[in-house]
Amino acid sequence: MHRTRVKICCIASIEEAEMAIAAGADALGLVAQMPSGPGPIDDETIRDIAAFVPPPVATFLLTSRTTADGVIDHVRFCGTSAVQIVSHLNPDQYPQIIAALPTTRRVQVIHVEDHNAVELIHAYEPFVHAFLLDSGRPGAEITELGGTGRTHDWNISRACVAATAKPVFLAGGLRSDNVKAAINSVKPFGLDLCSGVRTNQQLDGAKLAEFMAAVAP
Repeated sequence: MHRTRVKICCIASIEEAEMAIAAGADALGLVAQMPSGPGPIDDETIRDIAAFVPPPVATFLLTSRTTADGVIDHVRFCGTSAVQIVSHLNPDQYPQIIAALPTTRRVQVIHVEDHNAVELIHAYEPFVHAFLLDSGRPGAEITELGGTGRTHDWNISRACVAATAKPVFLAGGLRSDNVKAAINSVKPFGLDLCSGVRTNQQLDGAKLAEFMAAVAP
């Protein structure tokens, strides 16, 4: 039986990284500067956490940069094993990123606002290692690129999973009390969450343990 992977996002310190790893997290999300949303930390802290995290746990740099040069510079400074591009980057930028960062795993966020999300899967598939489906609103008056705490239409998410052979992470409003339904509905490769395991913006060990128990087969 496939084990659903778990990525804990908005990690803010080495102590939070240790807590998430001890709970069984497969990957950690490190949020850089964003136009809105929870969890951003400075690039120096991201670099320190990325250097600390042991294999096989992956480290994801969440970058809002929208040019190849910007993404490349950001990853090179932070030293993470993966880059999570949270904007709907022009696919034309990807060949330069691939050439410059051949060993960095590339994860494209798809903000599931409507059925156009499936078309975005097709547009990005040649260039990425995985997708992450989130509930942001890139075109909103205040741009949202993640960390909303909202679920989206899981029927569209299920169609996105069916449209690609690449691994797909599901994000957006996941908690211990709805994660089983999310897994059964969408059948993602992995899950990504931030607010669902936090209290007063701090990683909550009890909520984390409850979530990991809910995910277990």
